[in-house]
Order: sequence, then C-alpha cells, then structure tokens
Amino acid sequence: MNSANLSREAAAARSAAITARAIRVELDLTGAPDPTQTGFPTVSTIEFDATTAETWIDFIGEAVESVEVNDAQQAVEWDGARIRVTGLGADNSVRIVARGAYSRSGEGLHRFVDPVDGETYLYTQYEPADSRRVMACFEQPDIKARYTFRIVAPSGWQVLSNQSAVAWTETDGTQEIEFAPTLPISSYITSVAAGPYHRVDGEWTGDAQTVALGVLCRRSLAQHLDADEVLEITRQGLDFFSEAFAYAYPWGKYDQIFVPEYNLGAMENPGLVTFTESYVFRGASTVAQHEGRANTILHEMAHMWFGDLVTMRWWDDLWLKESFADYMGSHAAAVATQYTDAWVTFANRRKAWAYQQDQLPTTHPIVADIPDLEAAKLNFDGITYAKGASVLKQLVAFVGEEAFFEGARRYFAAHAFGNTTLEDLLVQLEEVSGRDVRGWSRAWLETTGVSTISVERGDGELVVVQTDPRPHRLALGLYALDDRRLVRRAAVDLDIRDERTTVVLPVAPDADLILPNEGDRTYAKARLDERSLDAVTEALSTIDDALARGLVWSALWNAVRDGELATARYLEIVRRHAPAEPNVALLGGVLANAGFAVEHYTAATARADERGGWLETAWRGMVESAPGSDAQLAWARAVGAAAAVEDAHADELRGMLDGSAVAPEGLALDPELRWSWLAALAATGHASAADADAELARDDTANGRTSRIEVLAARPEAGVRAAAWTSAWDDFSLTNDHLSATIAGFRAGGRRDLIARFDAEYFARIRNAWDERSIEIAGRLVRGLFPGSDSLELVDRWLAENEDAPAALRRIVVEQRDHLARELRVRAAQ
Repeated sequence: MNSANLSREAAAARSAAITARAIRVELDLTGAPDPTQTGFPTVSTIEFDATTAETWIDFIGEAVESVEVNDAQQAVEWDGARIRVTGLGADNSVRIVARGAYSRSGEGLHRFVDPVDGETYLYTQYEPADSRRVMACFEQPDIKARYTFRIVAPSGWQVLSNQSAVAWTETDGTQEIEFAPTLPISSYITSVAAGPYHRVDGEWTGDAQTVALGVLCRRSLAQHLDADEVLEITRQGLDFFSEAFAYAYPWGKYDQIFVPEYNLGAMENPGLVTFTESYVFRGASTVAQHEGRANTILHEMAHMWFGDLVTMRWWDDLWLKESFADYMGSHAAAVATQYTDAWVTFANRRKAWAYQQDQLPTTHPIVADIPDLEAAKLNFDGITYAKGASVLKQLVAFVGEEAFFEGARRYFAAHAFGNTTLEDLLVQLEEVSGRDVRGWSRAWLETTGVSTISVERGDGELVVVQTDPRPHRLALGLYALDDRRLVRRAAVDLDIRDERTTVVLPVAPDADLILPNEGDRTYAKARLDERSLDAVTEALSTIDDALARGLVWSALWNAVRDGELATARYLEIVRRHAPAEPNVALLGGVLANAGFAVEHYTAATARADERGGWLETAWRGMVESAPGSDAQLAWARAVGAAAAVEDAHADELRGMLDGSAVAPEGLALDPELRWSWLAALAATGHASAADADAELARDDTANGRTSRIEVLAARPEAGVRAAAWTSAWDDFSLTNDHLSATIAGFRAGGRRDLIARFDAEYFARIRNAWDERSIEIAGRLVRGLFPGSDSLELVDRWLAENEDAPAALRRIVVEQRDHLARELRVRAAQ
C-alpha cells in the first residue's frame, strides 16, 4: 500500500495517540490568475497533544519547504504523502511551510479560468481525503480541531471559508482576510473558495437565531442564477431541521456556492456548501430538475447535523451521515417544500441506483468494511446513499417517527462535535422506542442483497414469495380494470419473513393488478405476475397515484434488467404509456431506461429496428407534447440521445439548429439542447468540425467548450476516435470535465466497429493509469473506457492475471465486468 492510502488501523493508532486542538492555515492565492503558477504557498500551524514521540502529518503537493516542531527546525522527511515529525512532547506546536498544487481534477484546490471573461475561480473539494492537497493536516475524520484560515488573494475577489471574516486589510492589489475559528470539525469538511463570484445575500430567522445566507456563482452565470428559489428552499430547510432536531444550526453563516468542473452533486462543508454548476440552469428546466436541486440542498443541510456536528469515526460508518442525509433530503422536501412528490422520485430513480449496486458482486452491507481510503472513495455508492435511505425509511416506520427524531435529538446532544459508530446511534433509538433495533440492524444494515417479491395467485388465496428472505412490512395494492382504467380497490398490509407467505383473500382473484410493496414501504424489487403485466400493458398510465405508477415502472425495468421481461415488450409499454405520464421525473427516468434498453439489452439482430422505432417514439413525443411543457423538453432530450445511433431525422435536426426548419412550438433551443443534438449529428456523420466551431461561436462558455470536445471526438472516423483514445489516456492537461467529454465522444453512437481495436490496449493501460493518476481521474478512465465487447474473455484474463492489483481498481473492473455480463445474458434471453 502506498503511504497516501491511509489504512483504518494506522488511522486508529494515530488518533489514539494524538488529540488536535487548533490548526491555523495560511494560504497565498495571489498567483492564481497567472497560468504559469502551478502552485501556491501554504503554511499550517498545528497544535496538538501527543502520547507518542513521533507521528506523521499528511500533505500532498509540490514541495515541503520546512518543518518546525516546538520552535525547533527539523529536517524535512516527506515521502510525497506523509511528513514525519519527531521529538514530540505532551503539548506540541508544529509549523509546516509547503507549496500546494492547483488542481485540474476537482480534488484539492481546483482552479478554473472562465472562457467568457478570463476570470479565475478557485474552490476546494476534499472528501474523503484531499484537504492534505491544500494544507498539512491530520487527514482522518476522528481527529477534529478548530481551524482558523488566513488567506491572501487578489483585490476584488470574494474570499470565503467555513466561518465569517473577522479581519480584512488591503494593500497593493491584494487583500488579506482572516476568518473566525471554526468549532471542532474534521479536515475533510473545511473549505475555501475565492474568485470574482457573483453573490446574492439573504437571511433566515429562527427561534432566537438569525443566520446570514449567501448564494454565489460565477459572474458569467449570474443571469441564470435563480437565487430566490435557492434561498426559499434554504429557509424552509432551516425551519424544518432546527425544529426536528431541537438543536440550533451551529455553524454561524450559511453560504451556498455553485462551482465549475465539480465532481459531485454537492458537499456539506459547514458554512460554505459547494454545489455543481449543473444546478444553475442555463436554459429551460423541468420541475424534476428543480426538485432534484431542492433535494440536494436539503440533503447537504441535513449534514450540518448528521456528518458535521456528529461525524463517523472512520469511513466504515459513512452511512451514518450519507444514508441519513439521503433520507432527510426526500423527507424534508416532501413535508417542508412544494415538492410533495419527492418520495415518488426516490422510489423510482434513487432506489434504482441501490438495486443495481446491490446486485453487483462487490455489494457490501450498509455498515461496510472500509480498510483504507481508496475503499472509502468507492463507497460513496448506491448502497451507502440510496439503500441506506430506503432502510432508514423502514426504521422510521418500525420505531415511529417521533421516536426516530427523539433518538436523533439525543444522539446530537450526546455526541456534538464528536465522532461515533453504529452502536452510538442504536443505543439512543432503542432507549426511546423500546424496539429491538439491533435485530433490525442485523437484518438490514449488516447484510447484503435485495429480495425480489412476487405474488402467486391461487384458489381464494395469494402466496407472497420472496427471494433472499428477510423481514418486510409491506402492502399489496389490488387494482381492477374499470372502463379500461386501473382503479385501486383495496390494499392488504402484511408482515413477511419466510420465502412463502399465504394470504387468504377472497377478492384477490378479481384483482387485475396486484402491486407488491405498494406505498414503497420496504426495500425490495417487485415482480408482477402475468395477469398484472397484461393489465399494466393495457392501462399503466391510467393509474391515478404517481407513486403507484412509479413502482410499476420500477418493477418493469427491474424485470428487463433481470432478463425476465422481453425488451421488446417493455419498449411497447413505454411507447403506449410514456406519452401520457404526467410526472416529469418519472417520465425522464422511463425515457432514459428505454434508450438504455435499446442499446444494451436488445439482441443485435433486432437493434437497428428498435433504434429506429425508439427515435420515432421520441420524435412524436416531442412534436405532440404541449408546447413549452416539461414533457416536451424531456422528449426533446430523448431525441438527442436516440439520434446519436439513428440518423432518420438528421436533416430535420440540422435544419432546426441552423434555422432553416422550424422547431416544435414552445421548444426552447437552449445551449444544452443544441449541443446534445449536435453531438448526435456528429456521431452519425452529419456534423463536422466546422459545425462544432460555429456552435462554439454561439456559446463560447465553459459548457460550450466542454461540449465541443465531445462533438469533435464523436465524429465517426477511425482517426478521430484514435486521437480521442490517446488524448484520454495521455493528455494530463485535460480537466475532469474535459476528460469525461473526450470519453463520451469516443464511445458515441455505439460504433464498436471504430473502437473495438482498443479493447486489449485498455487492459494493458489501466494499472499504470491507476498508479499515475488521481483516483478521480483514474476512476473515470477505468469505468468510461471499459470495452463493451461481445465476450468476457479479455476482462476475465485480466482479473486472473492481476490478483495483486489494488483492491479499489479490481473492484471497478469487477463491477464493469458484471454490467457487461448482465448485458450479454439479457440479450441472449431475448
């Protein structure tokens, strides 16, 4: 193991010997606008108690210039990740002068130059372990300290950190800001942002508390920033959480900043929450997009308590913050905002992520075994987030909502500014509820896998069947066809534990649709029986309840993925009922799944016909939807995806883009949609480099430049794809976003005839890439360029010959192999 990959055992030993008190960090960012300056001066002064004579301090950067321990200089002993410090006493002060590196990968201190106005923007992103790229520190969650930041930056810039500024001076074109010390926090949630950001201020007033609010983005995006809605959701969230948790918001101010080239959706840095700029909508946006942003805002806000105030001791208990925040994001959105259908979206889309992850050979319990930092990086996955939130929803039902929140209140009170494990939470929940939460934990938090629940009809009875048996409390929804509409007649509540459970129910044989897990009470895949499948084929879109429709759509999709529902039949159901789906979040998910099914789950002999049929379906949906509606936009986006593999409407698309043809009434050809369509045209040979340049002239923005890279790489020419391949692996100057665009272009159009020749080279390259690149960039390469071949031979050979490869790399390859094996298996079943 390299020294940057900190193990759980080493972290535990260090935290047993070290108690941090205060860390002062001084950053000089005045050189950031100069592209020749690759790094920045950083000075850390760390005050801590020790029961050991020596330890190490984490730092990854360009240089370590000096190390001073208790006022005495020491020789620099630095291996690129750890700085050895010796001669420690009981009470210590260590000062480290170093030079950090500006990031292009979104890890550490990321530097971005806006092509619109040439302005430079900086922000930090650390989780799980990249604060050491900015400051020398103890990079593990259970060594908390009070952090004080002093930052020197160009005059005129916004400069932000977790706390408010307490001192500010300006001289000769530079400003020096010192921020108030934080309360005790872990290194990975400290944060800095600097640049000429546009800012909108607000305020929230609660019981005996007023919190200053800020919403920020790049200046060139200011016209698109709907700060009023962001602030409204923020106030609603602070109202809800401060009351629900009975613990005042502890972090002073609440700034939220939308940043470029961001690797995540958002990050819960207390007092300075960072978000991807994808949440600043440059053009038309659907209700589903706004709901998604609201959910993320509330998810990150929940972290102010779950994760920031009380933090997991080690990454094994990552779920203690992420599962809770995922649950709270949906719960708060549903009860405190206008987005009352948040649980519909969760059931249909968020849980799909969990079901997929839980069926991989690399699945893990929600309470996971995380031996080191590389493993931690990969566990920000569908199990930790969506499955964890799903089973927490069950826990709330099991102990009662009031008991659940009272347990949370006691948990915060007992462990504020500390670190915890699973046991610390279970103690509180068991005490307030009187329920056997440890038994529940063993069944749900400490196991793997997902049950599939189906119903067998008998003479006057039903038999509920589950695979992978575990305890469930669920409902069966009983629907009848009435004048060609599916109408809910009754529901049956039941508890099941065994593989087979008999339910005596005289009316059951008359139910045209039996919907297992109606209400989405448990975590399980639902499988429809043949009569129910016939009923939804005829009348799915007539079901009034959005959650019920979402569960049916989910059941159908899982059956396709498992090879139990023919892809052609699924696509026929989509063609019949997606045009009538009023919930745009459900619609968007269905359209994405249908497009994926055409490309990955359709037999090769039928794929060309299905591609053509799907493009026609999407085209009709776009043309026939209500002008200016969310549905019209969703279908137009689906057209872009479908047109990348089928060129039947290439002339019409080109005409709409160049103005020689009229777009459907009400459809806004905003930059995102235009680039999507142009990328599709490029992939089918109907757009050139000149077309990409012309589009960039219309939209010479960060997104525009990234999109141009994808368009250029998508052209169906052997030399173009070869150049994209080489660039992805060998051009270290590519930013994270530019790398992803290059990969997307390389893979565009499903043109295996152009890229299959690189399959063997992929496996020859991935170990070196893992060793040479950051885990973020290496992960994008290994996942994004995995060969979608018709055989498992190459990947199986690599796995057999590389048993000694890093565990995190092998995990990604194993997961990609499983995705491919599923595709081959499902295609063969058609």
